[in-house]
Amino acid sequence: MKKFEGMTDESLALLYVKGNNSAFDELLARTQSKLFTYIMFVVHDHDVADDIFQETFVKVITKLQHGQYTDSGKFQFWLTRIAHNCIMDWYRQQQSRHIVEPNQENDLQNLSGASIMDSFRESEMVNEQVLVDVKRIMDALPATQREVVYMRFFQELSFKEIAELTNVSINTALGRMRYAMINMRRMAKNHDIELALQA
Repeated sequence: MKKFEGMTDESLALLYVKGNNSAFDELLARTQSKLFTYIMFVVHDHDVADDIFQETFVKVITKLQHGQYTDSGKFQFWLTRIAHNCIMDWYRQQQSRHIVEPNQENDLQNLSGASIMDSFRESEMVNEQVLVDVKRIMDALPATQREVVYMRFFQELSFKEIAELTNVSINTALGRMRYAMINMRRMAKNHDIELALQA
């Protein structure tokens, strides 16, 4: 909406707290795509992601209405943390192992690596295959490791921010990244996959 143009997410959240429902509609429109992509990346199931997304926004509304948000300049960070907690709650409810099986619908093809591709077609083809292979390998990681890799490389968060968002120590976040890298290298070696992009 044009009347909210130039307003920060934080300002919109506080406007909603004061009773402006249109401010929340704008906030939802601004944040829903990025948040859903994050949830989907972790859970790899559209229906589950949809449920978690809705649960996240129910909690956001509840927390806002109960005055549990203060303008810290990090609304997106606060939102992602709530989503992370909803994802972890969902995993705790599951009786099965915490490794999500990749499927045809959700193989991370929505993450584009085109911006880092070389202009020469031969290099592009090799690089495209490398990114497809990396995404397949990431699909096979345990959810906690996949989440850290996503936050670090796709959202470009620091390990301090990752630790805060996932409610673990920095050492745990670093450890998850280390194990993710070890697992990815091992899987690449086992399947003779080249993980280096061509210049």
